[in-house]
Amino acid sequence: MGLKTMSLVAETSGITAADGSALVFAEDGVTISNGLHLIVPADADYQTRRVVTIKNRPPTLDPKTGSYSKDKKSICLAQPVILADGRVIFATIRLEREAHPSMTAAEVLELNNLGAQLLVDADAAGFWATGSLS
Repeated sequence: MGLKTMSLVAETSGITAADGSALVFAEDGVTISNGLHLIVPADADYQTRRVVTIKNRPPTLDPKTGSYSKDKKSICLAQPVILADGRVIFATIRLEREAHPSMTAAEVLELNNLGAQLLVDADAAGFWATGSLS
């Protein structure tokens, strides 16, 4: 199967990581407005130290209409890679979610679970590997 015939699991009890080893993050003192900047302290080489930037924009009330905007939450993981010519590039993955405050916790969790599956589901593997849209 592929993207055109993709099937995800709706109303799952949750998506979890089941194997591997813990990758510990810690604050590094970089100030992010409405967010955090974290590093992997175990990455001893500064050039290849993985970093995560987390941001939160809460919903705001429009006084003219009396309605709320959506919130916006984002997490960006950057993994530096040193190329053969010595240049450092940053492999990056960004996760972003916008949800309206009127949504229930269950609806927002369902959005998260479906989004996680888009990253790891076998139907999307060809897209992530080669950009296949089939």
